[in-house]
Amino acid sequence: MDNSIYKCSQHLIKSELVEGKRSPHMAKSSFVITVVVIFYCICSLVVPTKCYHHYPQPLEDVIASLFIFGDSLFDAGNNNYINTPGQANYYPYGETFFKYPSGRFCDGRIIPDFIAECAKLPLIPPYLYPGNYDFRYGVNFASSGSGALTETRQGFVIDLKTQLGYFKNVSNQLKQQMGYADAKTLLSRAVYVFSVGNNDYLFPFDTNTTILNSYTTKQYVGMVIGNITQVTQEIYNIGGRKFGFLNLAHLGCTPSGRVLEGGNSGACFEKFTPFVKLHNTQLSMILKELHTKLKGFRYSLVDFYSFSQERLNNPSKYGFKEAKEACCGSGPYRGYFSCGGRRGVKEYELCENVTDYVFFDSTHPTEKINMQFTREAWNGKPGFSGPYNLKALFQSN
Repeated sequence: MDNSIYKCSQHLIKSELVEGKRSPHMAKSSFVITVVVIFYCICSLVVPTKCYHHYPQPLEDVIASLFIFGDSLFDAGNNNYINTPGQANYYPYGETFFKYPSGRFCDGRIIPDFIAECAKLPLIPPYLYPGNYDFRYGVNFASSGSGALTETRQGFVIDLKTQLGYFKNVSNQLKQQMGYADAKTLLSRAVYVFSVGNNDYLFPFDTNTTILNSYTTKQYVGMVIGNITQVTQEIYNIGGRKFGFLNLAHLGCTPSGRVLEGGNSGACFEKFTPFVKLHNTQLSMILKELHTKLKGFRYSLVDFYSFSQERLNNPSKYGFKEAKEACCGSGPYRGYFSCGGRRGVKEYELCENVTDYVFFDSTHPTEKINMQFTREAWNGKPGFSGPYNLKALFQSN
């Protein structure tokens, strides 16, 4: 086994065991935000500067920078700085690892945090984080609730094309700061990761929009994939060569999806399924096309669908006790998006031990799931992670 793979995998396994031993009892009775915590995260309740700017090694020793695009699976706090209800800057988000709400829709770390750890990078800061001017290690553009389509929750998110615009600003700043040649090298070695599409299919079902009445499933998915393709090609034209994508999980099997289905059977909401399956098929096809058409284009397509289904169907095999109900929320399966009591419903429940759960809130996975997923994506065999796993993607020239 490659020693660097072993080290990263072993480190994540060790972290997981430590979290499991800790068994945080996050009961309602312990919901106290102390003065120390408030002082510690005084800068708008996001990850403090010392975390984002403590670089573990010199830039020349870093394999590749990391640029992050997408939605709440990847958002490290950009939504803290826009006018939107889609924020996670309140208790109990962040309690497992950060001990305060970092802006991530999770009890702790999200997938890009673990990717950065495996790549020996610091935590990658959100683009809108105040005072963030050093982008040499990468930056996070992701926005909770966003999609590939501009119309998806328009006005309350940073859509994918706006995220692309932010990246163009960053690439220009890098050229000014580093010089054209060094910036070109950095951008070509960097890895660009995406979690996009979830909200494009969720949005029509959780709002009163009639957008799906105007398109067939194939047409609608085609628009989503078309926008993802366009953004990918533009990043390539700017200098990007290495791309990592998550396909979509079974959106109807989240706690909120089971609420949409109704009843007490615990069944998944299957109206999402045609969109998810077609999206995953078309994403795989378009990446193969780009790999053939664009010189030097390399990609990893990580099978989030199979990964999540395996844990939903066999939770105990992977160290979980509960795969249908969320740790935090209210209503059936704790599937109402009420975790923290800031979204209209003030009453909510919180589990005793978050490490027993697949889902932290009605839609988002726990840190434990994110850790397991990154471990497989980093070390993945062909079939799970496309032609490259994430480790190979980072190390490729």
